[in-house]
Amino acid sequence: MILADGITLLCNDLQVDPQDIVMLVVSWHMKAATMCEFSKQEFIGGLQALGIDTLEKFCERIPFMRSELKDEQKFREIYNFAFAWAKEKGQKSLALDTAIGMWQLLFAEKHWPLVEHWCQFLQARHNKAISRDTWSQLLEFARTVEPSLSNYDLEEHGHTSLMNLWSTYKKMV
Repeated sequence: MILADGITLLCNDLQVDPQDIVMLVVSWHMKAATMCEFSKQEFIGGLQALGIDTLEKFCERIPFMRSELKDEQKFREIYNFAFAWAKEKGQKSLALDTAIGMWQLLFAEKHWPLVEHWCQFLQARHNKAISRDTWSQLLEFARTVEPSLSNYDLEEHGHTSLMNLWSTYKKMV
């Protein structure tokens, strides 16, 4: 296993901050089951799939992996991967603080202007773990609903009651 300390060393060798979103993309390519660790099989399989057999090639592939976030389908896959990858082993839901950190990281790439409002709302009004349904539906919400929420219809969109509550709250403030 490569654990957090080993990943930090790898990041140093790659000249990438361990909290850089590209490390999420690396983990996605490696099909890593858990945040901050790679099994030998995950690591070797991921490197082989990427055609990487030297540190130099790994460094050269970083810009490509970063560019994958701009592809809508790959972003969706990486976003959905992030839920299982980031949650604690044995848990069905994602801890709120972890979900917020992941959303801030992921939506910084997508430039969703409401991410901070969403996170503040959750901390103030929800303060519970995030279900897979809420996680999955937020991406669609961010993709289809205008920042003003002007095109959000509670009945038409059918998002979770949490998003309905937030949109109602947001329109009032």
